[in-house]
Formats: sequence, structure tokens, C-alpha cells
Amino acid sequence: MGSQFFLSLIAGIFIGGAAGYLGTLMLSKRMALAVCPLGHLALPGIALALIYGFDVSLGAFPFVILGIILIWLCEMRTKLPMEALTAIVFASGVGIAFLFLPIEETETALVGDISRVGFWEVVISVVLIILVSSVIKKIYPQMILINISEDIAKAEKINVKKYNFLYLGCIAMIAALGVKMVGGLLTAALVAIPACSARNLSRNLSQYTFLATFFGILSSFFGISFFKLSNFSAGPLIILVSALIFLISMVFKK
Repeated sequence: MGSQFFLSLIAGIFIGGAAGYLGTLMLSKRMALAVCPLGHLALPGIALALIYGFDVSLGAFPFVILGIILIWLCEMRTKLPMEALTAIVFASGVGIAFLFLPIEETETALVGDISRVGFWEVVISVVLIILVSSVIKKIYPQMILINISEDIAKAEKINVKKYNFLYLGCIAMIAALGVKMVGGLLTAALVAIPACSARNLSRNLSQYTFLATFFGILSSFFGISFFKLSNFSAGPLIILVSALIFLISMVFKK
């Protein structure tokens, strides 16, 4: 039981920290809620994983990637806002999932179950999180400029399509890994709330990214710790701890 808790804690800390870091970029692009539809799009993959007994992130990832590619292509074709396209993806994912999602596994699909994580799943998750975080750090300045003005970014010889695709790929990876911890229902909160808390307290960009990452780690640590001490699911506890941090940040808002 102790080793399982330790594995859950490691996976949760890495996923939570990376989700908070990504959230700072998504909040500036007004896309923090976009992870929610992608989390719902992962539900068919989660359902397959639960039916056939393999890792939920492995099941979720192909469906999330498919959604990201569809959003990317549709945005280039239609010029519709990305949040509008993700809403279409959201509805499609939920509709497909509930056609064959086993009723007894619905809770796990919606709010996650980090207690089921195995050793190699943790290793793979940590490696992927390190890779995604490196990519986010690499594309961060370019994405900030693209968020400000795509025309200026193009004038600076930045390949907007390429960076948007990399950015969406990072979102897909975090969404696929996040469903392991908080399920398809709460993934957006995992990304958005630490970034909102950090914005309340930060004075510059470096503080903003550091605090968002720290709050993501902190909420995961305490949420999983409370899960061990109670009979409640870890996913909702992680989100509630994160929401409490946000409320405290409002008191000390800069």
C-alpha cells in the first residue's frame, strides 16, 4: 500500500506541475477551458482501456491526438475560434463514449483513479512530462508573441502553423495524462486553477510560471495525501485543494 501511494504521489506531482505550467500559456490565449472538451474526447479511449484492462492514458491518447488534429485542420480551414471547435469535439467525444462505457466504470472515467497507477506507467508518465515541459519551455516565447499578434509573429519569421501544432500537441499530452489523475470531467480545472492562482500573486512572467507549477504540484500532493487518509476519490480532492489555494490567493492578490 505504501509503495502504491508513493507511485501515485510521484505521478500526481509531475502531472500536476506540468498542467499548471501549461495553464499559464493557455490562460494567456484564453484557452484554459479547451482541455475540458479534450478530456471528454478522451472518454472513448478511457472506456476501451477500462474494458480491456490497459492504461487509461494509453487509451485516451489516440483519441485526444485525433481531436487535436481535427481542431488544427478545422481552424486553418474555417478560421473559427479554437474554443468553438473544441466545443464540437467535446460533444462528439461524450456521445461516442457513452455508447459503450460500462456503467460500473463511469466514476473512474469521469473523476480518475490515480491509485491504479503501476511502476512502468509512472516511469513513462514522468518521461513524457519532462519531454512535454521541455517543448513548452522551448515554444513559450513564440506562443506569447503569437497570442499577442499573429501578424507580428509572421513578420518575425515565426511559423505560426507549426507552433500552434506543437502547442496543441502539448495540450493533448497533458490531457491524456491528466485523465489518469482527475478523469475526463475535471481535466480543465487541473490546468486552469493553478494558473489563475499564480496570476493573482505574480508580478512578472517568471513568477507566474513558477507559482503555477508550484501550485499544481502542491494541490496534487495534498489531494493524493487526503485520498490516502479518507475514502474520497483523489481527483476531486486534488481539484478542491487547488480551488482552496485559489481562494487564498484572492486574499493576497497583488
